[in-house]
Amino acid sequence: MNIAQASEPTPPKPLRLWPGVALAVLLLLFRFGVPIVAPDAVIVVYVGSLGCAVAILLWWLFLSRAPWSERLGALLLIIVALFGTSLILHASLAGPARFMFFFGLAPTTLGLAFVAWAASTRGLADGLRRTTMAATILIAVGGWACVRTAGVTNDLQPDLHWRWAQTPEERLLAQATNEPIVLPPAPAATPATPAVTPAPTKAAPATAKAAPAAPKETPAAAVAGPEWPGFRGPRRDGMIPGVQIITDWAASPPVELWRRPIGPGWSSFAVHGGLIYTQEQRGDDEVVSCYNAATGKPVWVHRDGARFYESGSGPGPRGTPTLSDGRVYAFGATGIVNALNANDGAVVWSRNAASDTGATMPEWGFASSPLVVGDIVIVAASGRLIGYDLATGNPRWQARTGGGGYSSPHLFTIGGVTQVLLLTGHGATSVAPADGKLLWEYPLRTAMRIVQPALASDGEILMSLGDSGMGGSGLRRLAVAHGTGGWTVQDRWTSTGLKLKFNDFVVHNGHAFGFDGSILACIDLKDGQRKWKGGRYGGGQLVLLPDQDLLLVLSEEGELALVGATPDQFKELARFPAIEGKTWNHPVLAGDRLLVRNGQEMAAFRLSLSRR
Repeated sequence: MNIAQASEPTPPKPLRLWPGVALAVLLLLFRFGVPIVAPDAVIVVYVGSLGCAVAILLWWLFLSRAPWSERLGALLLIIVALFGTSLILHASLAGPARFMFFFGLAPTTLGLAFVAWAASTRGLADGLRRTTMAATILIAVGGWACVRTAGVTNDLQPDLHWRWAQTPEERLLAQATNEPIVLPPAPAATPATPAVTPAPTKAAPATAKAAPAAPKETPAAAVAGPEWPGFRGPRRDGMIPGVQIITDWAASPPVELWRRPIGPGWSSFAVHGGLIYTQEQRGDDEVVSCYNAATGKPVWVHRDGARFYESGSGPGPRGTPTLSDGRVYAFGATGIVNALNANDGAVVWSRNAASDTGATMPEWGFASSPLVVGDIVIVAASGRLIGYDLATGNPRWQARTGGGGYSSPHLFTIGGVTQVLLLTGHGATSVAPADGKLLWEYPLRTAMRIVQPALASDGEILMSLGDSGMGGSGLRRLAVAHGTGGWTVQDRWTSTGLKLKFNDFVVHNGHAFGFDGSILACIDLKDGQRKWKGGRYGGGQLVLLPDQDLLLVLSEEGELALVGATPDQFKELARFPAIEGKTWNHPVLAGDRLLVRNGQEMAAFRLSLSRR
């Protein structure tokens, strides 16, 4: 009699790896390939990468052929790791950054690591494979607790560092005791009594709290030099007439005069009489600082007990000081407005524009640079304009434009009428500088407006349509006229050839030059048609030397570049490494002295002037 032999158990099918590997390759293409060919396609990179990561998880759950205990165990461990790690992230990755960076990017690193684990351990014993799977998940997700971010770049990529590494600000504060104390004399005038008490203010040494006193440096008489009164120059248009430089930097490169660390912030410089003025953050103090233009050494510092921080752009003030008639007017990121003596930093008066206007702190902080018109200094507090009396600091008028925003008030003369224009989330609003009376307004869909407006040669207005959050929306030309029936505003054209984010543009010879995303571009002002696009400078800024059709560009990576301001073609003439670190600050050229800074260092260079 034949005896049936017991059947042997069917061996498990091997893992189906190819879908996971294909998705991992596609993820790599989205994450690293797309930025190379389309640097401004930020939403494609994020959505595509996250979509591939989710698809990898679905592959593992439904198509991998892994034992269900491993499939469901991996899912449970991923959920626990994501939740647990989110609780111990560095403060810079908390808040909105937790969702943008951690929950947006951690799944992509996990997806790649998980596929690599599955491919490399498919032949191991079950116990070892499961142990390494758990380790892979915990390291790929939990590793995010070991990093911090110094903000994002222009294309919204995180600037990651080890959590335990000192920030440039922390290194600066640690060196503070090595710098001399420079105390300004007592205020010459009693500060105006504000309606709402501002944050505590104090005059303080440049960076020291306890060090031997040192002789004060000679103020304005130290070095005579041309003026740069504030944000983007005398007319806030980024133009530097009357200056021509040698463009052959191979033969005559910029000569470094000095370099020094500086506190974080996105302020630019104001320059007068051998002194330079800027704003920065020093620990818990928001600072208005003055340095010697010839040496870079600190002259005086004014401190306010305030600190603004936002994970995307980091800590520090955003506005640029304004110089007028021996005073410095500064607007901090938390709303503090100071009028200071330009020679010694003594407080003339101080206010809080947020309290005075009832404005709510915007996401990226108050970013306006003060504008002096006659006997009034005008500040934009997130879509609310307020004019302060120069002498007393008392509010003279207020105008609520609505919509928030990060643009600064801009002085124009249109149709023979002097007016102050402000771009906000609700469009454009023009008011009379003397009393804030509304002249005209142009409603526009809600967007983040940061970039300054400009005038075409015929007096028509050019305004950015705003930052959509993932990229600029374009530029619009408006015809504004004043007649017997009042003001009229008409659209001329809208161009997507210049999609500005937060990088200002310049106007020259019937063309506009600026950043279309992260690439420099030129459009014709007759019809808005793009003439050329070229050169990747990230979230850089630029100024124009109109006498020689030249753009001086400071890139996001801290490089200087010279580019022809002509419509025929993009032409980079020279490039030079200036400073290190993410650079969003506007450069300043006063005579032959070029000043650049970012959130960690500043430097001065001498440019060789042309004799033509």
